[in-house]
Formats: sequence, structure tokens, C-alpha cells
Amino acid sequence: MMNRIIGEVVSKRSEVIQTTFDHLHAHPEISWKETETTRYWAERMRALGLAVTTFPDCTGLVATWGEGKPVVALRTDIDALWQEVDGEWRANHSCGHDAHMTMVAEAVAALKESGYQPQGTLKILFQPAEEKGDGALKLVEKGVVDDIDYLFGVHLRPIQEMRAGDAGPAIYNGAALSINGVITGVAAHGARPHLGINAIEVASAIVTGLGSIHTDPMVPATAKMTRLHAGGESTNIIPDKAHFALDLRAQTNEAMDQLLAGIQKVVDGVRMMTGATIELEYESRMVAAVVSEEAKQLMAEAIVDVLGEAHLKPAPVTPGAEDFHFYTVSRPQIKAAMLAMGCDLQPGLHHPQMRFEHSALAQGVNILANVVVRAFAKANEEMSAN
Repeated sequence: MMNRIIGEVVSKRSEVIQTTFDHLHAHPEISWKETETTRYWAERMRALGLAVTTFPDCTGLVATWGEGKPVVALRTDIDALWQEVDGEWRANHSCGHDAHMTMVAEAVAALKESGYQPQGTLKILFQPAEEKGDGALKLVEKGVVDDIDYLFGVHLRPIQEMRAGDAGPAIYNGAALSINGVITGVAAHGARPHLGINAIEVASAIVTGLGSIHTDPMVPATAKMTRLHAGGESTNIIPDKAHFALDLRAQTNEAMDQLLAGIQKVVDGVRMMTGATIELEYESRMVAAVVSEEAKQLMAEAIVDVLGEAHLKPAPVTPGAEDFHFYTVSRPQIKAAMLAMGCDLQPGLHHPQMRFEHSALAQGVNILANVVVRAFAKANEEMSAN
């Protein structure tokens, strides 16, 4: 009964949903600078009657509705990318975070308007800096997720992965890590290479060594050099400095650990072989998805209820990374799943001209509101059984 009422409310709010999206799309802000976005959502959530917590040292906020256990949460990322759009460098929502915010917030508004009252606490996490990979960890650090039982998120899917009108109950993102490196060799005259240590040759040895790293062939994993700068204007000097970057991807956290161990062996070996100094700086690591089967099942049921059985698709497995999964890795008691929303997104995520079918907005609102209702019912049932 409640889910039917929610569906009717979402249908009536279709213009409001589009207006919310249009506002967010027109006001993008990059990671850790989402000040106006934070202010906007604080005002919107307070207007709905929710308690709002902001932070003195960072952007983002947490809105709370209800009290006590169980605790069900919705999470949305709020930052945009910095990229060149039509010849101008600017903030741009080309990863769908404007859509994610719209769906999560409007799901809460639809629940409010439908007369729903959570039997426990509903938390809404407006998380900053997903594109930097450390926004989720910041909220973990602040302790705002410690009491969460069920957590749900959403991400638009590319057309190659899922069509408009379809949805998946989870997203199996891979792990990712960027490594910046500095090679210090010995400069020498081009006519006397034996007196120097050529930083380019050292980098080449690292690239060759990457091919010797072997992980389980049944689990996708790659390590490659994606940047190399060495040498100057004079071509008769053996270069003694090189700056490089490595991009690591793995479908599981275990495979990423294996890649990292292999990288260290390669670098140690090249260092001994060439006599060069090689320094590595590890950027924020994005962990692979840890998905709760209970949360995934609840999401699947919500998708079927809203879209129908024929439009429930398998959870996509993707090499793309998402810091949502830090919540479950950092706090294993959280049962979490992320809605994979089909929307014919093209040409692709992070493309400056990314576009998608806006009909997915209302569908996502309806599914997320539906799964909240189901999660509270499930969590209260589990509490009663215990």
C-alpha cells in the first residue's frame, strides 16, 4: 500500500524532480569546495523537517529523520569534475552526481509527502569529494556511519552497460590506486653514457617489469605506466630525473594487494639493477565493492516493484572505482548496495558532453524510496527476531 502511494507522489512531483536536477546541473562545484551545494541541501533538508549536521572543517552534511534503531541510510556524492567543456575549463557534472543528489533527496521528499514515518532513523549522507576518493573516509572518520544498519546509494550506468528503463540491484566496482614516482639517476654527457644513470632507461625497466607481475588470471587486474616526463631541451644530456605515474586496477581487494606487492618487487629490483633512487607516493586507494546480499535483495525487490520483473538486470561488474565501498570495508556491519540505474548514458561517464534519459530520475526516486521502506521493515523484523 505504502509503495503504491509513494509511486503516485513521485509521479505528481515529476516537474519538481526535474527542477531540482536543473538547479544542481547548473551549479556544479569541485571536490572539497561544494560550499553552495552544502548550503542548498542544508536548507532543503531543514525545510522538510529533518535535523541537519554540517562540519566546520569540510563540506558535506548529514540529515536525520526519526530516532533510535534501526538506522537506514541513503548516500549521494555531491561534487563535480574539473574539465574542459567547449574550450573552457570549469566544474562540470559529467559523472551524474547531480542526478544522484536529485534521486536521493527527492526520495526523502516523496516519503515525507506520502505520510511515511520511519520506524527508526533515516540518515541522508550528502558526501563530498567522491572524485578525490577520500570523501567517504572523511565521513567514516567523523563517526556518522557507525550506527548504520542498511546503506543504499545510486549511480547512473553507461548505455554500453545498461539501457534506459532497466536497473541492477548492486554495482561491483573494482579497486583502483594511483602511484606517483620520482626517479633520480646521474646526469652525464650523451657521448659518455657509462658515467651516468639514465632516468628514462630506469623508467623503461619499470615498464618492462610490470609485465612480470602475475595475479589470478580469473580476476581482472592491470598495472600500467600512464605518465612519464624526463629530459629537457638539450638532447645531448643523459637525463637524471624522471617523473612518472602508475595506474592500478583490480576487480577485488585481494588482487590489488597482489598488484601492490608485485610493484614493490619490480621497483626494488630495478633500483638494485640500475643504482637509481626511486621514490613512490601512493595516492588515495579506492577499494573494490563489498556488497551485502541482504541489501542487494531488498534493492532487487524495489526495482521489480517499480519497473517490473523484466527490467531487473544483473548487477554490473565494472572496472570503474567508487568510494562508496569504503563504508562497508571500514564498517563491515553495514549492509550496503548501490542501485545501478540504466538511463542510456552516453557518450560515457566523465565525457564533458555526457547526457542521459531524464526519465530515469523519477524511476530512481521511486526505487530508492521503495527500498527505504523495505529496509526498515526488514531491519525491524531482524531486531524482533533477536
